[in-house]
Amino acid sequence: MSTSERKEPQDIEQRDARSDDGGEKDTITVYNAHVDVSGIDEAKLIQKIDWRLLPWLSFLYLLSFLDRTSIGNAKLYHLVNDLRLSDKEYLLCLTIFYFSYAFFEVPSNVFLKRLRPSIWLSMLMLLWGVIMTSQGLVRNYGQLLGMRWLLGVFEAGLFPGVNYYLSCWYKRSEFGIRAALFFSAASISGAFGGLLAAAISKMNGVGGKHGWAWIFILEGLATVVAGFLSFWIIQDFPDKAEFLTDAERTVIIRRLQNDDQYSAAGEKLKMKNIWQSLTDWKTYLTMLMYAGSDAPLYAFSLFLPTIINQLGFSATPANLLTVPVYVVACIMTCAVGFYGDCKGRRGLLNIIFLCIAAAGYIILICSRSPASSYFAVYLAACGIYPTIPNTIAWVSNNVEGSYKRSVSLAMTISFGNINGAVSSNVYRARDKPWYTLGHGIVLVYIGLGILTSVVYWLILRTENSRRDRGLRDEIIDGVNDNGDLETVEKLARLNGRFATVEDAKREKGDNWSGYRYVL
Repeated sequence: MSTSERKEPQDIEQRDARSDDGGEKDTITVYNAHVDVSGIDEAKLIQKIDWRLLPWLSFLYLLSFLDRTSIGNAKLYHLVNDLRLSDKEYLLCLTIFYFSYAFFEVPSNVFLKRLRPSIWLSMLMLLWGVIMTSQGLVRNYGQLLGMRWLLGVFEAGLFPGVNYYLSCWYKRSEFGIRAALFFSAASISGAFGGLLAAAISKMNGVGGKHGWAWIFILEGLATVVAGFLSFWIIQDFPDKAEFLTDAERTVIIRRLQNDDQYSAAGEKLKMKNIWQSLTDWKTYLTMLMYAGSDAPLYAFSLFLPTIINQLGFSATPANLLTVPVYVVACIMTCAVGFYGDCKGRRGLLNIIFLCIAAAGYIILICSRSPASSYFAVYLAACGIYPTIPNTIAWVSNNVEGSYKRSVSLAMTISFGNINGAVSSNVYRARDKPWYTLGHGIVLVYIGLGILTSVVYWLILRTENSRRDRGLRDEIIDGVNDNGDLETVEKLARLNGRFATVEDAKREKGDNWSGYRYVL
């Protein structure tokens, strides 16, 4: 008998599962079997969690994305001239952020799991708020370069950390819309950033500081305040969250375990957990896949004001014209996240929307009309933004083991972000106003995203088929070890032998024969 049968948690310490012929199968331990959960309304509980987690985390990411991309808005208010930066020096200030940002993402996710999210995430926010504020006090290229490096160090933990954190609260069919709502803060920050920069620039000369300096200072101070408040607002993981009762905590963890997230009840850090991620082919394929969306995202968000500016609009109108682009992208991102959770077709969604983004950049390359180019940036935004949370949800849905998921997500996002170092250098001043080279390089990244999404989908479908046919079945002592000796030995050699189903799930994670990948 296959070990792939689904187990429903019961309100008892253990239950006996029996084979089709009535024989003894295995005992399944239930989390907090002594706790009565009969009075818990699951729908209301999920709503309670949504309200406690999503609004504040989304606000924090809005600040994060605002802080990292506001340099693009500040450029329109004479940052480059006032600091006497060459075009190369300005691009290096953009680039250095991504190196530190990418390097610290994986260790940050491990620390997040080891420490309390309420402490780790809040501390990071507080520190990057200080750095952002200091960025408004710089006087030369070297100081700006140093501040951008430190900004990357402290911002590194938020985006991969929160996505991993949310994946520890929700079922796989619920995570996509939450990831989309969280990420939609990026598109909102794009719209809000243009409006905010236009308003703050009016402070030019106040306190003897330039308008661009006040953009950094005020946005940084807002982040400092948010980081301080986060120590009391951010919640910890489900098994430790203080705003849940014992019964509510039990319901959350049981429903996650029933969704093949066996590690929801807690997992001790072992090197093999990290090694499982490092040796999993999915990790490296998803790194390439995510780069196909993330590199275009950074190129788009950093240079959209400049692109519109070069189409004939002055600084403030250029910033204001970015607003409706980001609003449409936000709506599309949430719609795709909702559809992905309902239908589960995350691979198809990736392919479709990356093709839309490709169409936008093809128009940008070919167009010599401001009107058609402005239309193309809508296509690009609607294609790029939804694929970021959709890809993250797809990766998270297909990795089991809390530490393995934390490392896999961090590696995927980290590699995507390091490619931001490339995309932040492709829009050269000498290529204006049409930036054909930059658009072409972004189009290559989008093509990489399409190709790897197709390959990932095909491999996952093939693996699910193999598991359906029993080719990945483990041997469980006393369950399916009484058949043909040669077959049993072959399965044990290929897929492993375990004392219980729980041992198989714990040791193998998403390689367990009963785990089905989301397509």
